[in-house]
Amino acid sequence: MKVSEKEFIQAIDGGVCAAEGVRAASVTAGIKYSGNPDMVLLVFDPPAAAAGVYTRNKMCAAPVTLCRERVGKSPLRAFLVNSGNANACTGEQGYRDAVSLCGEVADALDCPEAQVAMSSTGLIGAPLPVDLMKAQIANLVSGLSAEGGHEAAVGIMTTDTRPKEYAVRVNGPEGPYHIGGITKGAGMIAPDMATMLAYVATDAVVAQADLQNILRAVVRKTFNCVTIDGDTSTNDTVILAATGATGVVLESAEAMERFEAGLYRVCKELALSIVRDGEGVNKVVEVKITGAASEEQAHLAAKSVSESLLVKTAIHGEMPNWGRMFAAAGYSGADVAPEKMSLRFGNVEVMRDGAPVPGWADSLAPLLKQPEYGLELGLGVGHAEAVFWTTDLSAEYVRFNADYKT
Repeated sequence: MKVSEKEFIQAIDGGVCAAEGVRAASVTAGIKYSGNPDMVLLVFDPPAAAAGVYTRNKMCAAPVTLCRERVGKSPLRAFLVNSGNANACTGEQGYRDAVSLCGEVADALDCPEAQVAMSSTGLIGAPLPVDLMKAQIANLVSGLSAEGGHEAAVGIMTTDTRPKEYAVRVNGPEGPYHIGGITKGAGMIAPDMATMLAYVATDAVVAQADLQNILRAVVRKTFNCVTIDGDTSTNDTVILAATGATGVVLESAEAMERFEAGLYRVCKELALSIVRDGEGVNKVVEVKITGAASEEQAHLAAKSVSESLLVKTAIHGEMPNWGRMFAAAGYSGADVAPEKMSLRFGNVEVMRDGAPVPGWADSLAPLLKQPEYGLELGLGVGHAEAVFWTTDLSAEYVRFNADYKT
C-alpha cells in the first residue's frame, strides 16, 4: 500500500538553511536605492552536488550564462546573489563582472572558482556596481550562519512585499533528511520560469544526474505553472544543491519518489508564494485542465487560459464571463470536443456536456468574490490533466510597472 505524503513529509522552519550544511548571510551593499539588503551568500559544507534550471528567454543575463557553465559540472561550494540590478543586457562586461565577483568569493573561501556561481535580479540594462559589491564579500563570509535562511530570503527581494521561504522534513526508509528553499518574484512572472530566483537545498546524498532530472520534472509542475503577467524574464534561475550532510543516501526507487514528493511540496509552496505576492494581485485562481488528450496538451490549455488578459480581467472584476475561458482553451493548440466540455468553479457546476447548467449564475457570484478559488475545465477528449496558478490583472499592476525603475 502506498504511503500517504502526510506520513512522511512534515513542514518545518528554516528555509534554505533547514538543510544541514547550508549557511547564509545577507548584507547591504548599496545596490538598491531603498537601502535594503541586496547581497546574499549561500555556502555549502561540504561542497554540494548541484542542478539548475534556467530561463528559456534567449536574452538571458550574464549570471545565467555563468551558471550554465558551472552548476552541475563541479561541486557547488558557494552561491552569490544580488538584488537591485539584473546584470542583463550588459554585454561582455556583464559576464566579466560576474566572473570577477565569483572569483572574489572563491578567494575568500579558499575554493576553486569553478565551485562558485551567482544570480542577479533587478533593473535590466545597468552595469553592476562591482566595487561596492566586492567591498562586502568579506562581510558576507564573516556573517555566514546556519540560521541565516530568513535573512537570505529578505536579501534577494526586489518588488516583493515579503520574504518567501519553505522547508520540509522527509522521512524515508534510509533515514530522515530535509529540503528547504527561498525564492523571490512578484512581477514579470510567466511559465518557463517567471522572473524569479529560487534556491533549494537538501542534506540528503543524491547523485547529480538524479538531482537534475528530478528538478527539471518538479519545476515543470510548479515554477513553470505560475503566471502573473505573461512575461518571461532574462534572469530566471532555480538551483538545487545536495550537501549530503546527513549521510542519508537516496538510491532506491522509493527513496527517489519520496524525494521528488518532498521537493515538489517545497517548490509548489514557493511558487504559490510568488503568485500570492504578485504586483497588484487581489485574487489567486487555480486553473485545472482535465480531459485532455495528453499532459502536454493539458499544459497548453492551462497556460492559455491562465495568461488570457480577458480571463484575468474577468477574475479581477468578479464577473462570470466564463466564455472567455473556453475561447482561450480553444485557441491554445490543445484538442477539444465542444460537445463534451465542462466547467466547474469550486463546487459550482457551470457547464456540462457543452451546455450551461441551469441556475449557475446565482450560485457562482459569491464564489467569485473570494480571494482564492479554483476552477476545473474539462476538454472532453482524454484523461490527461495539468494545473496552473494565475491571478487577476489590476489597475495597480499597470500603475506599478509604468513607474518601475528598480
